[in-house]
Amino acid sequence: MELTALIVVVGIALFFNYTNGFHDAANAIATSVSTRALTPRAALAMAAVMNLVGAFLGTGVAKTVGSGIIDPPKDMHGLTIVAAALIGAIVWNLITWYYGLPSSSTHGLVGGLIGAALAASGSVLWAAVLEKVVLWMVLSPVIGLGLGYLVMTCILWIFRHSHPGRVGRRFRIAQSLSAAAMALGHGLQDAQKTMGIIVLALVTTGYQDATDSHVPVWVILLCAAVLSFGTYAGGWRIMRTLGRKVIELDPPKGFAAEATAASVLYATAFIWQAPVSTTHTITAAIMGVGSTKRRSAVRWGVAGNIVTAWILTIPAAGIVAALAYWIIELFH
Repeated sequence: MELTALIVVVGIALFFNYTNGFHDAANAIATSVSTRALTPRAALAMAAVMNLVGAFLGTGVAKTVGSGIIDPPKDMHGLTIVAAALIGAIVWNLITWYYGLPSSSTHGLVGGLIGAALAASGSVLWAAVLEKVVLWMVLSPVIGLGLGYLVMTCILWIFRHSHPGRVGRRFRIAQSLSAAAMALGHGLQDAQKTMGIIVLALVTTGYQDATDSHVPVWVILLCAAVLSFGTYAGGWRIMRTLGRKVIELDPPKGFAAEATAASVLYATAFIWQAPVSTTHTITAAIMGVGSTKRRSAVRWGVAGNIVTAWILTIPAAGIVAALAYWIIELFH
């Protein structure tokens, strides 16, 4: 019975990973597609491959998610918490995908874990949540906004005497590299979050020791493959929001936004092992890049809707996860 429940929960985790792929595919490629640096299919194929590679580059974020958010009971109740957390994250992913809002799968998952743990009267590691999640939920978009503005300002100054058409062609080529870097960062960050959840499920059922935080190779392989499949499925609704509705992008702006976001993703994964939202980072970078032209170049109404979705993500996913936990418990 316990093994069957574990297999079901791992399956739900992989489905979350798949929705993460198609929900967040736009993060890596929306700017490249909207500036016509890459065709949609070529961009998705490239993003899928780079997501796969990125998933193998580290496990620091996975350890944070697996052992740094909640301390679940080591029994079937712990597995129920994990299942409910995943349901909360998946439901919020699908709702925001339907409305084309680039919300954070990362914070949906964190919110789900917190909501399910509270519903089960479990232990939430609030100090770690504040340090690793809440702090970076604020810092990553602020850094993305400021760094995007700075990078774009430097590009404008360096190429101030160059022919616009020639500059556009050069940056269209450069965007292939920056989009690949962004997709690699997405794989590095987002595949690890599902790895951490599966390790958490293994620990709660006794299939992995609680003091052993390593990620088994089979977990890395599965999460990397499923994220890549999800990415290739595409996230066209969110791609339209990021690629066209926030600002009018050209190749230099697209390159600046992608290079900025990728830098933030690498730094937070390798240095701080913080589960940072790829969505928040690239969206803020796009806003920062757009504001170099003039503040009105950014469609702040659309940006406001996106920020509202960010704020609602953790509590909304938490509420759904809590309801899911109580419903699952009714059938025990």
